Amino acid sequence: MADVQQFPESIAELVPKFHVLKLPMVTRFRSITEREVMLFEGPDGWAEFSPFTEYGSVESSRWLQAALEFAGLLPTAEVEPSAVGSAAETVGQSVAVNATLPACATSEVGPILARYGPVGTVKAKVAEHGIDSLPEDWDRLREFRRLFPETTLRLDANAGYTLPEALAACTEFAEFDLQYFEQPVAAVEDMARLREQLSARELPVVLAADESIRKAEDPVRVAELGAAEVVIVKVQPLGGIAAARSVLEACGLPAVVSSALESSVGLAAGAQLAATLLRTQRSRELLGEHPACGLGTGRLFAEDVVEPAQSLRPVDGQIPVTRIVPDPQRLETLAVDPGRFDWWEKRLQECWTALLSRRS
Repeated sequence: MADVQQFPESIAELVPKFHVLKLPMVTRFRSITEREVMLFEGPDGWAEFSPFTEYGSVESSRWLQAALEFAGLLPTAEVEPSAVGSAAETVGQSVAVNATLPACATSEVGPILARYGPVGTVKAKVAEHGIDSLPEDWDRLREFRRLFPETTLRLDANAGYTLPEALAACTEFAEFDLQYFEQPVAAVEDMARLREQLSARELPVVLAADESIRKAEDPVRVAELGAAEVVIVKVQPLGGIAAARSVLEACGLPAVVSSALESSVGLAAGAQLAATLLRTQRSRELLGEHPACGLGTGRLFAEDVVEPAQSLRPVDGQIPVTRIVPDPQRLETLAVDPGRFDWWEKRLQECWTALLSRRS
C-alpha cells in the first residue's frame, strides 16, 4: 500500500456506497445458517468484504485490504515476479474445485454432495464439537467412502482438537485414505509435534495448515518449523491476492486456494489467485498436476448475488475465472435490515482505521 497519508480518514470517501446482504445457506456450516457479506464497486469491478462477525477490527482489516485492492480502490502490494502470474491471462480459464461436506447427519451425505455434480475431490468437516464428534465423524466418513470409494478425500478440523486428540483422530481416520488433514490443532508448534508423532507411528497422514497461515502474525513459521506439508490460502484473510502470493513464495510449500465462505463476488478473487498459481506451483507430488481448490462453496448457499447460471457454483467440478457483477434486484431483496446495515457501516470504518494504523 502507498503512504497512508494519501488516504482519507473516512472510508466513506473511498467507498461512498455499499450493499450488505444476508445469504441463506442450504445447511448449517461453521455453526451458521446465514452469511452476511458487504459488496462495493471500484474501478476494477465489484469486491466483497465479509469477515465473520466475531472477528475483531485488526484481523478484519486484512479482509478489507483484500476487497479494496480487488476493487481497484487501493494500489496492489508489490510481490516478487517469480510469485505471480498475470491476472489478465487468467480470464476465460477455469479451475478445478472440491466439494465441501459439512458436519451433517449420515443420511445427508449423499444429498449434499449431489448438489455439486461430478467432482474428483471432497473436503469433509470434522471436529465440530472436538473429540466428542469423533464417532459421528467416523460414521459420516464411512458412509462417504461407501458412496464414493474412488473420490479424493480431505479433512478439515478447523483447529478443533488438542494435540492428544488430534493424534487419536488421525489414527482413526487414516483408514479413509486421506489426501491431507487440514489444521487438526491450533498452535503451529503443536502442528509440528503432531507431524513428528505421526511419523514415529508411521501413520500416512499429510498435514495442511490453514489457520496457522491466515491467522498468524508470521505465516512463514509453518514452513520454518516443518509444521505442515501443504498450505491453504484464502485471499481475504491474507490481505489480498498479492499478499497471498507473497506468503506462498516465502513458504515454498504446495498450496490449495480456498474460500472464506464467500458469495460469487468473493469467490472470483480466489479463482483468479488459483489460476495464476497453476504456473508457479512447485511441487505436484502431493496434490497432483491440477489440485482442486476449495472454491466450490457456492453450492452451500440457497441464494447468491447473481442468478444460478451466472454464479460461481461449480459445474462438472470447475468454476470459471471471471469478474462477477451482482444482480441489482438481488441487492435489494437480500439486503439486511437497517440495524444490521448500520452495524456493518460502523464496522467498515473501524476496520479502515485499523488498516491505516497497521500500515502507518
